[in-house]
Amino acid sequence: MALTIGMIGLPQSGKTSLFNAITRAGAPVSGYATSTVQANFAVVQVPDARLQPLADIFHPKKTTYATVEFVDVAGVGQAAHGDGEKHEGLSAEFIGHIRNADALALVLRTFENSNVPHIYNSINSNRDLDSLNAELALTDLATVEKRIERTKKVAKSGDKKYQQELDILQLLQEALNDLRPVSSLELLAQDRAVLSELFLLTLKPRMYVLNVSEDMLGAASDLLERIAAGADVDPEKQEGELKGIATIAKRGKAEGAEVAAVSARLEAELAELPEEDAAEYLESLGLPKLGADRVIQVGYRLLNLITFLTAGEDEVRAWTVTKGAKAPEAAGKIHSDIERGFIRAEVTRYEDFMNSGGSFAAAAKKGLQRLEGKEYVIQDGDIAHFRFNVGKG
Repeated sequence: MALTIGMIGLPQSGKTSLFNAITRAGAPVSGYATSTVQANFAVVQVPDARLQPLADIFHPKKTTYATVEFVDVAGVGQAAHGDGEKHEGLSAEFIGHIRNADALALVLRTFENSNVPHIYNSINSNRDLDSLNAELALTDLATVEKRIERTKKVAKSGDKKYQQELDILQLLQEALNDLRPVSSLELLAQDRAVLSELFLLTLKPRMYVLNVSEDMLGAASDLLERIAAGADVDPEKQEGELKGIATIAKRGKAEGAEVAAVSARLEAELAELPEEDAAEYLESLGLPKLGADRVIQVGYRLLNLITFLTAGEDEVRAWTVTKGAKAPEAAGKIHSDIERGFIRAEVTRYEDFMNSGGSFAAAAKKGLQRLEGKEYVIQDGDIAHFRFNVGKG
Protein backbone atom coordinates (compact mmCIF):
# COMPACT_ATOMS: atom_id res chain seq x y z
CA MET A 1 0.00 0.00 0.00
CA ALA A 2 1.13 3.52 -0.74
CA LEU A 3 2.03 5.94 2.00
CA THR A 4 -0.81 8.45 2.41
CA ILE A 5 -0.19 12.04 3.51
CA GLY A 6 -3.17 14.21 4.41
CA MET A 7 -2.62 17.92 3.69
CA ILE A 8 -4.49 20.45 5.82
CA GLY A 9 -4.12 24.18 6.32
CA LEU A 10 -5.91 27.47 6.74
CA PRO A 11 -7.56 29.07 3.71
CA GLN A 12 -5.00 30.98 1.63
CA SER A 13 -2.12 29.01 3.13
CA GLY A 14 -1.14 27.89 -0.39
CA LYS A 15 -2.01 24.29 0.44
CA THR A 16 -3.90 23.44 -2.74
CA SER A 17 -1.41 25.35 -4.90
CA LEU A 18 1.31 23.22 -3.34
CA PHE A 19 -0.77 20.07 -3.84
CA ASN A 20 -1.17 20.92 -7.54
CA ALA A 21 2.52 21.67 -7.96
CA ILE A 22 3.78 18.46 -6.40
CA THR A 23 1.12 16.20 -7.94
CA ARG A 24 0.27 18.12 -11.15
CA ALA A 25 -3.36 17.27 -10.37
CA GLY A 26 -4.90 20.57 -11.47
CA ALA A 27 -7.23 20.87 -8.48
CA PRO A 28 -9.21 24.16 -8.38
CA VAL A 29 -7.65 26.81 -6.15
CA SER A 30 -9.87 29.18 -4.16
CA GLY A 31 -8.77 32.76 -3.54
CA TYR A 32 -11.07 33.11 -0.56
CA ALA A 33 -12.08 31.24 2.57
CA THR A 34 -14.30 28.25 1.91
CA SER A 35 -16.36 25.95 4.08
CA THR A 36 -16.50 23.07 1.59
CA VAL A 37 -15.07 19.70 2.50
CA GLN A 38 -14.25 18.57 -1.02
CA ALA A 39 -11.00 16.63 -1.13
CA ASN A 40 -8.42 16.24 -3.89
CA PHE A 41 -6.51 12.98 -4.28
CA ALA A 42 -3.37 12.23 -6.27
CA VAL A 43 -0.74 9.49 -6.30
CA VAL A 44 2.86 10.43 -7.14
CA GLN A 45 6.00 8.38 -7.59
CA VAL A 46 8.62 8.41 -4.86
CA PRO A 47 11.80 9.72 -6.52
CA ASP A 48 14.51 7.06 -6.43
CA ALA A 49 17.70 7.57 -8.44
CA ARG A 50 18.55 3.86 -8.18
CA LEU A 51 15.75 2.52 -10.35
CA GLN A 52 16.74 3.90 -13.75
CA PRO A 53 20.32 2.56 -13.64
CA LEU A 54 18.89 -0.86 -12.73
CA ALA A 55 16.37 -0.60 -15.58
CA ASP A 56 19.20 0.27 -17.98
CA ILE A 57 20.93 -2.96 -16.97
CA PHE A 58 17.99 -5.39 -16.91
CA HIS A 59 15.72 -3.83 -19.57
CA PRO A 60 12.69 -5.07 -17.62
CA LYS A 61 9.13 -5.29 -18.94
CA LYS A 62 8.23 -2.63 -16.38
CA THR A 63 9.82 -0.37 -13.80
CA THR A 64 7.74 0.35 -10.72
CA TYR A 65 8.44 3.15 -8.27
CA ALA A 66 7.07 3.29 -4.75
CA THR A 67 4.19 5.76 -4.50
CA VAL A 68 2.75 8.31 -2.12
CA GLU A 69 -0.88 9.39 -2.10
CA PHE A 70 -1.58 13.01 -1.20
CA VAL A 71 -5.02 13.98 0.10
CA ASP A 72 -5.77 17.71 0.04
CA VAL A 73 -8.80 18.85 2.02
CA ALA A 74 -10.37 22.32 1.85
CA GLY A 75 -8.98 25.05 4.13
CA VAL A 76 -9.86 24.74 7.81
CA GLY A 77 -9.18 26.62 11.01
CA GLN A 78 -12.38 27.94 12.54
CA ALA A 79 -11.76 26.85 16.12
CA ALA A 80 -9.80 29.97 16.98
CA HIS A 81 -11.79 32.52 15.01
CA GLY A 82 -13.15 34.09 18.19
CA ASP A 83 -16.68 34.49 16.85
CA GLY A 84 -18.25 33.46 20.13
CA GLU A 85 -19.77 30.27 18.74
CA LYS A 86 -19.00 26.81 20.04
CA HIS A 87 -17.01 24.88 17.48
CA GLU A 88 -16.92 21.10 17.52
CA GLY A 89 -14.05 20.51 15.14
CA LEU A 90 -14.16 19.14 11.65
CA SER A 91 -17.16 17.56 9.97
CA ALA A 92 -17.60 13.81 9.62
CA GLU A 93 -17.12 14.17 5.85
CA PHE A 94 -13.84 16.02 6.35
CA ILE A 95 -12.60 13.40 8.81
CA GLY A 96 -13.54 10.65 6.39
CA HIS A 97 -11.05 12.02 3.87
CA ILE A 98 -8.05 12.00 6.22
CA ARG A 99 -8.80 9.53 9.01
CA ASN A 100 -6.79 6.79 7.26
CA ALA A 101 -3.83 9.00 6.36
CA ASP A 102 -0.51 7.70 7.67
CA ALA A 103 0.67 11.22 8.46
CA LEU A 104 -0.61 14.79 8.36
CA ALA A 105 1.14 17.67 6.62
CA LEU A 106 0.08 20.97 8.20
CA VAL A 107 0.76 23.71 5.64
CA LEU A 108 1.67 27.07 7.17
CA ARG A 109 2.13 30.28 5.22
CA THR A 110 5.04 32.51 6.27
CA PHE A 111 4.92 35.36 3.71
CA GLU A 112 2.89 38.51 3.10
CA ASN A 113 0.89 38.93 -0.10
CA SER A 114 -1.60 41.79 -0.39
CA ASN A 115 -3.32 40.03 -3.30
CA VAL A 116 -4.12 37.03 -1.12
CA PRO A 117 -5.26 38.32 2.27
CA HIS A 118 -4.84 36.07 5.30
CA ILE A 119 -8.07 35.13 7.10
CA TYR A 120 -6.65 36.64 10.31
CA ASN A 121 -5.37 39.72 8.40
CA SER A 122 -1.78 39.14 9.52
CA ILE A 123 0.99 36.59 9.07
CA ASN A 124 1.79 34.53 12.15
CA SER A 125 2.56 30.88 11.43
CA ASN A 126 2.75 29.99 15.12
CA ARG A 127 -0.79 31.29 15.69
CA ASP A 128 -1.98 29.48 12.56
CA LEU A 129 -0.53 26.22 13.86
CA ASP A 130 -2.35 26.73 17.15
CA SER A 131 -5.58 27.22 15.19
CA LEU A 132 -5.10 24.02 13.19
CA ASN A 133 -4.20 22.09 16.33
CA ALA A 134 -7.35 23.40 18.02
CA GLU A 135 -9.46 22.12 15.13
CA LEU A 136 -7.85 18.70 15.31
CA ALA A 137 -8.19 18.53 19.10
CA LEU A 138 -11.87 19.52 19.03
CA THR A 139 -12.50 16.96 16.32
CA ASP A 140 -10.92 14.24 18.43
CA LEU A 141 -12.80 15.48 21.49
CA ALA A 142 -16.12 14.97 19.73
CA THR A 143 -15.03 11.44 18.77
CA VAL A 144 -13.94 10.61 22.32
CA GLU A 145 -17.10 12.02 23.92
CA LYS A 146 -19.30 9.92 21.64
CA ARG A 147 -17.30 6.85 22.64
CA ILE A 148 -17.63 7.81 26.34
CA GLU A 149 -21.42 7.89 26.03
CA ARG A 150 -21.42 4.44 24.49
CA THR A 151 -18.95 2.99 27.00
CA LYS A 152 -20.84 4.36 30.01
CA LYS A 153 -23.92 2.38 28.96
CA VAL A 154 -22.10 -0.94 28.67
CA ALA A 155 -19.98 -0.25 31.80
CA LYS A 156 -23.17 -0.52 33.87
CA SER A 157 -22.86 -4.28 33.47
CA GLY A 158 -19.99 -4.15 35.96
CA ASP A 159 -17.44 -5.54 33.48
CA LYS A 160 -14.03 -4.17 34.55
CA LYS A 161 -12.93 -4.06 30.91
CA TYR A 162 -15.36 -1.25 30.15
CA GLN A 163 -14.53 0.65 33.33
CA GLN A 164 -10.86 0.60 32.36
CA GLU A 165 -11.77 1.82 28.88
CA LEU A 166 -13.82 4.61 30.41
CA ASP A 167 -10.85 5.68 32.54
CA ILE A 168 -8.68 5.91 29.42
CA LEU A 169 -11.33 7.84 27.50
CA GLN A 170 -11.75 10.34 30.30
CA LEU A 171 -7.98 10.89 30.34
CA LEU A 172 -8.13 11.65 26.61
CA GLN A 173 -11.14 13.91 27.14
CA GLU A 174 -9.28 15.97 29.74
CA ALA A 175 -6.26 16.48 27.46
CA LEU A 176 -8.35 17.36 24.41
CA ASN A 177 -10.47 19.81 26.42
CA ASP A 178 -7.19 21.62 27.07
CA LEU A 179 -6.41 21.38 23.33
CA ARG A 180 -3.49 19.06 24.04
CA PRO A 181 -2.88 16.39 21.38
CA VAL A 182 -3.27 12.76 22.36
CA SER A 183 0.28 12.16 21.09
CA SER A 184 1.55 14.19 24.06
CA LEU A 185 0.17 11.66 26.59
CA GLU A 186 2.14 8.77 28.02
CA LEU A 187 -0.11 5.77 27.52
CA LEU A 188 0.33 2.09 28.29
CA ALA A 189 0.38 -0.52 25.54
CA GLN A 190 -3.06 -1.82 26.56
CA ASP A 191 -4.45 1.71 26.30
CA ARG A 192 -3.52 1.84 22.63
CA ALA A 193 -5.97 -0.93 21.78
CA VAL A 194 -8.74 1.59 22.48
CA LEU A 195 -6.95 4.32 20.52
CA SER A 196 -6.63 2.15 17.42
CA GLU A 197 -10.42 2.05 17.12
CA LEU A 198 -10.84 5.83 17.34
CA PHE A 199 -8.67 7.03 14.40
CA LEU A 200 -7.67 10.15 16.36
CA LEU A 201 -6.14 12.92 14.27
CA THR A 202 -3.94 14.28 17.07
CA LEU A 203 -2.29 10.88 17.38
CA LYS A 204 -1.04 10.84 13.79
CA PRO A 205 2.60 11.63 13.00
CA ARG A 206 2.79 15.13 11.60
CA MET A 207 5.02 17.39 9.59
CA TYR A 208 4.92 21.16 9.34
CA VAL A 209 5.29 22.32 5.74
CA LEU A 210 6.24 25.98 5.61
CA ASN A 211 5.06 27.72 2.44
CA VAL A 212 7.72 30.40 2.10
CA SER A 213 8.31 33.16 -0.43
CA GLU A 214 10.40 32.18 -3.44
CA ASP A 215 13.34 34.44 -2.60
CA MET A 216 13.55 33.09 0.96
CA LEU A 217 13.51 29.38 0.12
CA GLY A 218 17.28 28.89 0.15
CA ALA A 219 17.74 30.75 3.45
CA ALA A 220 14.76 28.92 4.96
CA SER A 221 16.14 25.51 3.99
CA ASP A 222 19.54 26.36 5.45
CA LEU A 223 17.93 27.58 8.67
CA LEU A 224 15.87 24.40 9.05
CA GLU A 225 18.97 22.25 8.55
CA ARG A 226 20.86 24.18 11.23
CA ILE A 227 18.04 23.89 13.76
CA ALA A 228 17.51 20.18 13.00
CA ALA A 229 21.24 19.66 13.59
CA GLY A 230 20.94 21.22 17.04
CA ALA A 231 22.08 24.81 16.39
CA ASP A 232 20.99 27.25 19.10
CA VAL A 233 18.93 29.69 17.01
CA ASP A 234 16.92 32.46 18.69
CA PRO A 235 13.84 33.17 16.52
CA GLU A 236 13.61 36.68 17.97
CA LYS A 237 16.99 37.51 16.45
CA GLN A 238 15.83 36.50 12.96
CA GLU A 239 14.54 39.16 10.61
CA GLY A 240 11.28 39.23 8.65
CA GLU A 241 9.98 35.92 7.35
CA LEU A 242 12.84 33.95 8.92
CA LYS A 243 11.50 34.71 12.41
CA GLY A 244 8.34 32.70 11.80
CA ILE A 245 10.29 29.95 10.05
CA ALA A 246 12.70 29.59 12.99
CA THR A 247 9.81 29.59 15.46
CA ILE A 248 8.07 26.69 13.74
CA ALA A 249 11.34 24.81 13.25
CA LYS A 250 12.15 24.96 16.95
CA ARG A 251 8.58 24.07 17.88
CA GLY A 252 8.61 21.11 15.52
CA LYS A 253 11.87 19.85 16.99
CA ALA A 254 10.43 20.10 20.52
CA GLU A 255 7.21 18.33 19.51
CA GLY A 256 8.84 15.57 17.47
CA ALA A 257 7.35 16.89 14.22
CA GLU A 258 9.39 17.07 11.03
CA VAL A 259 9.60 20.46 9.28
CA ALA A 260 10.10 21.21 5.57
CA ALA A 261 10.21 24.50 3.65
CA VAL A 262 8.71 24.80 0.17
CA SER A 263 7.53 27.60 -2.09
CA ALA A 264 4.17 26.80 -3.69
CA ARG A 265 4.71 29.57 -6.22
CA LEU A 266 8.16 28.29 -7.23
CA GLU A 267 6.87 24.71 -7.34
CA ALA A 268 4.07 25.79 -9.68
CA GLU A 269 6.59 27.48 -11.99
CA LEU A 270 8.89 24.46 -12.00
CA ALA A 271 5.97 22.13 -12.72
CA GLU A 272 5.52 23.93 -16.06
CA LEU A 273 9.15 23.37 -17.11
CA PRO A 274 10.72 20.29 -18.73
CA GLU A 275 12.43 18.10 -16.12
CA GLU A 276 15.98 19.03 -17.16
CA ASP A 277 15.23 22.77 -17.16
CA ALA A 278 13.59 22.50 -13.74
CA ALA A 279 16.65 20.67 -12.38
CA GLU A 280 18.98 23.38 -13.73
CA TYR A 281 16.85 26.14 -12.22
CA LEU A 282 16.85 24.37 -8.86
CA GLU A 283 20.61 24.00 -9.02
CA SER A 284 20.99 27.72 -9.75
CA LEU A 285 19.07 28.40 -6.53
CA GLY A 286 21.29 26.02 -4.58
CA LEU A 287 18.40 23.60 -4.00
CA PRO A 288 18.97 19.90 -4.76
CA LYS A 289 15.35 18.74 -4.70
CA LEU A 290 11.83 19.77 -5.61
CA GLY A 291 9.39 20.49 -2.80
CA ALA A 292 7.54 17.24 -3.52
CA ASP A 293 10.75 15.30 -3.09
CA ARG A 294 11.49 17.05 0.20
CA VAL A 295 7.98 16.48 1.55
CA ILE A 296 8.14 12.78 0.61
CA GLN A 297 11.60 12.46 2.13
CA VAL A 298 10.36 14.05 5.36
CA GLY A 299 7.32 11.76 5.31
CA TYR A 300 9.52 8.67 5.04
CA ARG A 301 11.72 9.90 7.89
CA LEU A 302 8.70 10.76 10.01
CA LEU A 303 7.19 7.30 9.57
CA ASN A 304 10.53 5.48 9.85
CA LEU A 305 10.30 4.01 6.34
CA ILE A 306 13.01 2.67 4.05
CA THR A 307 13.12 1.24 0.52
CA PHE A 308 14.43 -2.10 -0.69
CA LEU A 309 14.65 -3.17 -4.32
CA THR A 310 13.98 -6.15 -6.53
CA ALA A 311 15.55 -6.38 -9.97
CA GLY A 312 15.21 -8.73 -12.91
CA GLU A 313 14.07 -9.03 -16.50
CA ASP A 314 10.39 -9.00 -15.59
CA GLU A 315 10.46 -5.96 -13.30
CA VAL A 316 12.66 -3.51 -11.46
CA ARG A 317 10.77 -2.29 -8.42
CA ALA A 318 11.07 -0.26 -5.21
CA TRP A 319 9.28 -1.53 -2.10
CA THR A 320 8.57 0.37 1.10
CA VAL A 321 8.97 -1.21 4.55
CA THR A 322 9.30 0.06 8.10
CA LYS A 323 12.87 0.43 9.27
CA GLY A 324 13.78 -2.63 11.32
CA ALA A 325 11.63 -5.02 9.24
CA LYS A 326 13.07 -8.50 8.98
CA ALA A 327 13.47 -10.35 5.69
CA PRO A 328 10.22 -12.39 5.86
CA GLU A 329 8.18 -9.23 6.50
CA ALA A 330 9.82 -7.56 3.50
CA ALA A 331 9.07 -10.66 1.42
CA GLY A 332 5.44 -10.35 2.49
CA LYS A 333 5.26 -6.96 0.79
CA ILE A 334 5.69 -8.81 -2.49
CA HIS A 335 3.28 -11.64 -1.69
CA SER A 336 1.96 -13.27 1.47
CA ASP A 337 2.95 -16.72 0.13
CA ILE A 338 6.59 -15.62 -0.05
CA GLU A 339 6.51 -14.58 3.61
CA ARG A 340 4.72 -17.77 4.65
CA GLY A 341 7.15 -20.04 2.81
CA PHE A 342 10.29 -17.93 3.34
CA ILE A 343 13.54 -19.91 3.20
CA ARG A 344 16.25 -17.30 2.72
CA ALA A 345 17.06 -14.00 1.02
CA GLU A 346 19.86 -13.33 -1.42
CA VAL A 347 20.89 -9.76 -0.62
CA THR A 348 23.21 -7.41 -2.50
CA ARG A 349 23.69 -3.77 -1.61
CA TYR A 350 22.81 -1.47 -4.54
CA GLU A 351 26.22 0.23 -4.38
CA ASP A 352 28.03 -3.12 -4.34
CA PHE A 353 25.98 -4.34 -7.31
CA MET A 354 26.76 -1.25 -9.38
CA ASN A 355 30.44 -1.36 -8.38
CA SER A 356 30.49 -4.97 -9.58
CA GLY A 357 29.55 -3.91 -13.09
CA GLY A 358 25.84 -4.45 -12.61
CA SER A 359 26.27 -8.21 -12.24
CA PHE A 360 24.96 -10.39 -9.42
CA ALA A 361 27.48 -13.08 -10.42
CA ALA A 362 30.38 -10.63 -10.14
CA ALA A 363 29.10 -9.33 -6.80
CA ALA A 364 28.82 -12.91 -5.50
CA LYS A 365 32.35 -13.70 -6.70
CA LYS A 366 33.61 -10.72 -4.68
CA GLY A 367 31.73 -11.94 -1.63
CA LEU A 368 29.31 -9.02 -1.81
CA GLN A 369 26.17 -11.12 -2.17
CA ARG A 370 24.93 -12.63 1.08
CA LEU A 371 22.49 -15.38 2.00
CA GLU A 372 20.37 -14.15 4.91
CA GLY A 373 17.85 -15.93 7.10
CA LYS A 374 14.66 -15.01 8.90
CA GLU A 375 16.38 -12.73 11.44
CA TYR A 376 18.04 -10.50 8.85
CA VAL A 377 16.97 -6.86 9.11
CA ILE A 378 16.41 -5.32 5.68
CA GLN A 379 18.48 -2.19 4.96
CA ASP A 380 17.65 0.75 2.70
CA GLY A 381 19.10 0.04 -0.73
CA ASP A 382 19.19 -3.75 -0.40
CA ILE A 383 18.49 -5.62 -3.66
CA ALA A 384 16.74 -8.75 -2.44
CA HIS A 385 15.76 -12.00 -4.08
CA PHE A 386 13.65 -14.23 -1.86
CA ARG A 387 13.69 -18.02 -1.91
CA PHE A 388 10.53 -19.65 -0.62
CA ASN A 389 8.58 -22.87 -0.64
CA VAL A 390 4.84 -23.15 -0.09
CA GLY A 391 3.60 -26.71 0.24
CA LYS A 392 0.25 -27.90 -0.99
CA GLY A 393 -0.94 -27.77 2.65
